Amino acid sequence: MTYEPMMVPDPRANRTLRTVLIVVGALLAVCCVIGTCGGLWLYRSIKDSVEPAGAAATAFVDDVQAGNYPGAYGRLCDRVRAGMTQEEFARVQAAQLKISSYEITNVNVNNVNGRLTATATVEAVQEATGARLTQGLALVKEDGEWRVCQ
Repeated sequence: MTYEPMMVPDPRANRTLRTVLIVVGALLAVCCVIGTCGGLWLYRSIKDSVEPAGAAATAFVDDVQAGNYPGAYGRLCDRVRAGMTQEEFARVQAAQLKISSYEITNVNVNNVNGRLTATATVEAVQEATGARLTQGLALVKEDGEWRVCQ
């Protein structure tokens, strides 16, 4: 009788590298998803804070361009309205050269100690001369509304 050795299965292949690569790939995918969601949230929050300030600047310049000085006066902040009557504002605006077209090229919103301010850059073309001018409009948020304050 001969001795037959016991059948021993082949040792399992070491799959540590594959496991590590799968874990690293999964973590990388999770980080990409989190980064994309965070970037989208940041973009939307910035857009939501800038658009209303730009709309207020556009409405103010539209009123001035159309000669609707009472409407433009109503879009001014309390500090400016306290220092100038509606009639004075209308007289000053009527004396200015009219603009034929304009574009709001930039809007920056700042939050300093909870006080929201904005600056809108307006590039306009004067009607009589065709000259191009650039002006910054300062805005503040009062009672939940953006108002021109310069």
